[in-house]
Amino acid sequence: MNDHTAANPVFVALDTADARQARAWAEAVRPHVGGIKLGLEFFVANGGDGVRALAALGLPVFLDLKFHDIPNTVAGAVRAAAGLGMAMLNVHAGGGRAMIEAAVAAAGEAGANRPRVLAVTVLTSLDAGDLAAIGQATTPSNQVRRLALLAQDSGADGVVCSPAEVAMLRQTCGPNFLLVVPGIRPAGAATGDQKRMLDPAGARAAGADVLVIGRPITAASDPAAAAAAIAASLAGTRP
Repeated sequence: MNDHTAANPVFVALDTADARQARAWAEAVRPHVGGIKLGLEFFVANGGDGVRALAALGLPVFLDLKFHDIPNTVAGAVRAAAGLGMAMLNVHAGGGRAMIEAAVAAAGEAGANRPRVLAVTVLTSLDAGDLAAIGQATTPSNQVRRLALLAQDSGADGVVCSPAEVAMLRQTCGPNFLLVVPGIRPAGAATGDQKRMLDPAGARAAGADVLVIGRPITAASDPAAAAAAIAASLAGTRP
């Protein structure tokens, strides 16, 4: 994370398997965003070499692979990801304390340039009915709070949460806990598969540090203009 990221909290989600398309998007929006997010679709198609190629553009990279396995396996995956020069990576908080601690320790082996370790709380595509269907008889807000406190106590740098939980987590976890927030939709944008959403300025005002925004930028007729408009809407806002 660098000064540019602090000034512009938007990480554009390059959710495609096409490396040329991802690069075209990244180059188009580079002046208007603080970083890029690469997820499973891109990584499965292009691997570490594809990630390195986009990282070479100079923007911080959030590697969104949501590791969830036994502690030893997750530690190995984090070491490999750290070698790609990531700014942030994530694990599922549901993997438990030992797994999160193993991820944090493995990231720390990279020294001063270590990636920030985030814990995914409750996916933004889930609501209370979805949680009940998988045996979690609680509200998304309560589950997010429980998992965020576990992640914080396990040494994670922050969490991934929906906009709906940002204000609560900022109060619960304090000012220095990183809140990375997908499910951001500018006014008038299609909701897609997101269920717990907020506009960029609202999420930032609630306390979000990083706003992950994909389709409202990449599906726009002019991605650069869409990114610039979001950046302008955030001028002067702080978490």
